[in-house]
Amino acid sequence: MDHDLHPTDTDTPTDLDPRRWIAFAVVLAAGFMDLLDVTIVNVAVPSIQSDLKAQYSQIEWIVAAYVLAFAAVLITGGRLGDIYGRKRVFLAGMAGFTLASAACGLSTDPTMLITSRFVQGAMAGLMVPQILAIIRVTFPENERAKAIALYSGVGGSASAVGLSLGGLLVQWDLFELAWRPIFLVNIPVGIAALFAAAAVMKDSRSTTPPRLDVVGMVLAVGAVLLLVYPITEGRRLGWPAWTFVMIFAALLTFGLFVGYERRRARTGGSPLIDLGLFRSRPFAIGLASWLLFWIGLGGFFLVWTLFMQSGLGWSPMRAGLTAVFFAVGAGVGAGVSVGLLAPRFGRRVLIAGGVVNALGFGLYGWLAAHYGAEIASWQMVFPLLVTGVGFGMVVAPTIDLLLGQVPAGEAGAASGLLNTGQQLGTALGVALVGVVFFTQLDHDSARGVAAVTPQVRAELAVAGLPLSAQDEILANFRVCVQDRSAQIDPTAVPDSCLAPAGSDEVGRILTEAGTDANATNFANTFDYTLWYGIGMLLLMCLGFFALPKDAKLQPLETDTATADLTPIGV
Repeated sequence: MDHDLHPTDTDTPTDLDPRRWIAFAVVLAAGFMDLLDVTIVNVAVPSIQSDLKAQYSQIEWIVAAYVLAFAAVLITGGRLGDIYGRKRVFLAGMAGFTLASAACGLSTDPTMLITSRFVQGAMAGLMVPQILAIIRVTFPENERAKAIALYSGVGGSASAVGLSLGGLLVQWDLFELAWRPIFLVNIPVGIAALFAAAAVMKDSRSTTPPRLDVVGMVLAVGAVLLLVYPITEGRRLGWPAWTFVMIFAALLTFGLFVGYERRRARTGGSPLIDLGLFRSRPFAIGLASWLLFWIGLGGFFLVWTLFMQSGLGWSPMRAGLTAVFFAVGAGVGAGVSVGLLAPRFGRRVLIAGGVVNALGFGLYGWLAAHYGAEIASWQMVFPLLVTGVGFGMVVAPTIDLLLGQVPAGEAGAASGLLNTGQQLGTALGVALVGVVFFTQLDHDSARGVAAVTPQVRAELAVAGLPLSAQDEILANFRVCVQDRSAQIDPTAVPDSCLAPAGSDEVGRILTEAGTDANATNFANTFDYTLWYGIGMLLLMCLGFFALPKDAKLQPLETDTATADLTPIGV
């Protein structure tokens, strides 16, 4: 692989492997598993939270750990395949991914699950780059476009399948395992893929492999962790001084990383990131815009599923099936943008996609705030389709359009950087959206109480309670809702909510009112958080104006097309 994710021309196949399509089916299964685990966990988050008594920050880590580890290993994983053989590293990654999936499914506490998710993401970072290279070196040029299209299609379907399958598996509660089958399902698939790959896959390696940049990887990962950790944990701990020290240390570490990479490039040491790519102003600004997109969208899926399940009280199956409309819209947007719009209109498709996505967010937020606890699944269909179409219009053509802003010989390095940026943006987005969402959930609880107070007072009056008793009950109810909204552990019951209600009838009234107030609070907070996403999308649109007006989509048959074979999941 020249430049990390792009095989050299010397790797072009000369003797065609008669079993290449069987081997391709194996790598398709591996890619499907990778993207399935990105999407499937979102629908299961509330069930995991309830079963493991996880705090909100731990839920964020469960989601972010995978993409952080994946990003950390992605480029280095490609180089390991170049050096030691792609089949060997693929098998190691697949074996590790399968074992880590088992550990995820057998986790007994949040710490074990978070650790297992880190390992799972790292193993995916070993496995996925080999998929990209194997496709490139196995198929002749006249078959490569078909293989790429199939791989991209399977990746897109994993998004929809992950959302629906996650809801079904949790709802079915197979063998009373609750959420655990979403990870355990990988075990038989992984074992079968291991045996099949060992039997049918041919090994390959680069004739001029780049050297590993372990120091660069450690510095890059250290900078990201120093940034993400305090943002994720700060609210839970009350933002102590050391959280801000860590953020400052992240900036220093990033500066050290840039300096080290420049020095390594001058001495011919195969830097982790080719900083020469940033000489292209359109590419540099485009990369920043791509990062903003994922910072804005990365955490959306987490708060979305919390809104539907923890807020509205929907079942995992209902939430998963409702979410499929987003995936359908994304598929339509991706297909239209790549097949029709991007080759003709270039950067304007990305800007239009960002605007459409923002409009979908705005409509979705308005409906959530307007209907609150009464919002129905059918009312979400149109805004989800609109949001999905805009999302697909951005994610499908962006990388190829940005690759057109660098020389063809640097396309592989640029692709590795863009794919890594996607994962890092997602992780940072989860951390930042968590701060916005949970802080607002705490501060905005009074609106939920105000929404249910007239009904509560009316029912208390029917129950025969005098006005003074009603005032006292409502005051205690207000404190209970506020304390519950401020909880860092949503499974814990605040002391203010343990006071006796006085009678079974009053207890019923307050329980129903608490459920409605919680749903209203989640709906308003979800609406508020979507404006954060809208802001990021609009900033992204401004950034994409830096692309040349005549920037067009790279044709699929070019060599640079294989530089981006990582399907985009939700």
